[in-house]
Amino acid sequence: MYDVIVVGGGPAGLMAAIAAGRAGARTLLIDKGKKPGNKLQISGGGRCNVTNRLPVEEIIRHIPGNGRFLYSAFSVFSNEDIIRFFENLGVKLKEEDHGRMFPVSDRAQDVVEALLDELKRLRVDLRLESPVKKLLMSDDRIIGVRLKSGEEIRAGAIVLATGGKAVPQTGSTGDGYPWAERAGHTVTELFPTEVPITSKEPFIVNRSMQGLALRDVSLSVLNKKGKTLVTHRMDMLFTHFGLSGPAALRCSQFVVKELKKNGSPIYMSIDAWPDGNEHEVGVRIRKCLKEEPKKSIKNSLKGLLPERYLHFLLERANIDLDTPGNQVADSAIRELASLMKSFRIAVNGTLPLEKAFVTGGGVSVKEIGPKTMASKKKLGLFFCGEIIDIHGYTGGYNITSALITGHIAGTNAAGISKSLLS
Repeated sequence: MYDVIVVGGGPAGLMAAIAAGRAGARTLLIDKGKKPGNKLQISGGGRCNVTNRLPVEEIIRHIPGNGRFLYSAFSVFSNEDIIRFFENLGVKLKEEDHGRMFPVSDRAQDVVEALLDELKRLRVDLRLESPVKKLLMSDDRIIGVRLKSGEEIRAGAIVLATGGKAVPQTGSTGDGYPWAERAGHTVTELFPTEVPITSKEPFIVNRSMQGLALRDVSLSVLNKKGKTLVTHRMDMLFTHFGLSGPAALRCSQFVVKELKKNGSPIYMSIDAWPDGNEHEVGVRIRKCLKEEPKKSIKNSLKGLLPERYLHFLLERANIDLDTPGNQVADSAIRELASLMKSFRIAVNGTLPLEKAFVTGGGVSVKEIGPKTMASKKKLGLFFCGEIIDIHGYTGGYNITSALITGHIAGTNAAGISKSLLS
């Protein structure tokens, strides 16, 4: 008999088990995999982006999927608390661009080992390769779990930290959603976020742009009326199936939502000159052509854009690449300036959820206590991490949400279990 059972050994589950152990609860962490912390191992390109140091307001802005639900949680355990938590475990952290926090060693392994050592120190029991089949419950409360082996383990409280359906090779295969539904919870529709975008444009299909990276561009998703829904200014990449890179990943959930609302095609717009307006771009083009009037336009504009993209836009503007600068019509220059500021691409969706970095949707936040992560439907049931309908951009925001909700779920599961079992 345990006070608390945590199901799932990802970032949220490890944190929940440590928090429950620190609160004095007899704790068991169950994971179906061979070793916990798989998702941490590969996060941040194997360096593990443990949190983000931006102000809370900013972090919540970077969690477009129900980030506001976390306001109460941040008041209990914040990103600064996460930083202190790891430093106290002996994992020194450093800050990189956009507030991202990494271990000084650049080794995700150090983060995982520190968490596992702390579980050991707290005498938290660990059961690996032990898939859970179902939750055991009475009419009003949770009483334990049944493993696929048939073994039943009782507990005063259960924390579900089973993750979403993204990156399934780490063990996130959506196991917890049907259990939550059986306990009376609503699971909102799941969809991929932080995922590459697909397009059937001829230049994508014929792969003529494949592998071309555009640095520091503004990528926008447009609605049916051509109005901008969202813009992200970052790097992007043309691939053999569509668009990828940070800007595309951040735009992807808005493509999914607009697709659902209005069907395809959806248009996106690439602004390769985000610091100036169309008139200023035109002035810049004319200046370059004036300086070297006899040079071919493809050479005199060489510095303005990556060569492949420049040639692509010149062709779109019906300008022969070898035309001398002094022979280019003003209307053609205006067209080129317009394309540099807004090249539209029709997109038709994204890669599937299994290829996404983050799962959108999950257990409805309306049915979870924001200060405790306790189920409002079943006594003794708690949720943390990606199983909840919360999703953020990449950059330490999802892991921050996982660690904060994990800490709060574990602490409160310990508290309620003691009162239930005493």
